[in-house]
Amino acid sequence: MTAPTTNGRTDPSVAERDPAADHDWREAGGAWGHAAEDWSCLFEHYATAAITAIHRRTEVGPRTTLLDVACGSGLAMVHASDAGATVHGLDASEPLVEIARDRLPGVDIRLGSMFDLPWDDATFDVVTSINGVWGGCDAAVVEAHRVLRPGGWLAISFWGDGEPLDLRPVFKVFARNSPQTHFTGMKRLNDIATRGVAESMLADAGFVDIERDRRVSVIEWPDPDIAWRATSSTGPAVPALEHVGHEALEPAVLAALEPCRDERGTYRFRNDHQIVLGRRP
Repeated sequence: MTAPTTNGRTDPSVAERDPAADHDWREAGGAWGHAAEDWSCLFEHYATAAITAIHRRTEVGPRTTLLDVACGSGLAMVHASDAGATVHGLDASEPLVEIARDRLPGVDIRLGSMFDLPWDDATFDVVTSINGVWGGCDAAVVEAHRVLRPGGWLAISFWGDGEPLDLRPVFKVFARNSPQTHFTGMKRLNDIATRGVAESMLADAGFVDIERDRRVSVIEWPDPDIAWRATSSTGPAVPALEHVGHEALEPAVLAALEPCRDERGTYRFRNDHQIVLGRRP
């Protein structure tokens, strides 16, 4: 689930930049892969309900050839493979790709940019992206359209702006402790939560029969250490970690998470999870 990130750092060794909104896919991959094992074990399963809904709606099964874009450590591909589909994946983070390959031996999982998919036109029946396509990523939607067969489905998910939204206080902590350049970039990415933005992205790329669905994602962590490791494994945590450090950031994040803690001490992290689908004519 490697969404773009903007953290204000410039890596002079990275000469190749994406043509879409100046997203640097290698920088995004570095951020999302900084704690890949924690992400894959402690956070990625937030998307299970959305993945299940998407695969049911797009009828993923033994006759389906599916590409998961921004595939992270492979959870959506595992579900699709279990349903009998032939799966492929792409992510910007090498550590996450390595975990996905470990989970799915022999599956075609590539390191690269969602703005330049390394597959031929009309290759797939279904393309999914679980919290990987955000505001300003229109060119990634165009690429998904290109690699879909006529009649094929694109399905994307992203955080909405409705209740519950337990992530909002946590991500505000990350934003307050990050350089201003990161805050500005994240605001643009999060514009996709505004109703109609995702639908317009798909329509502009040529998709039809566009529809929206919703699930509530739920993650549970047993104690503060696991809760901190999970939330700090996300890409948006990286600019804050680099800017103010672990010692300053951890107490603020746990304070933001405190309302999610029940009487047994379990953290229950619930969030509005939106899904938008469209079909290539």
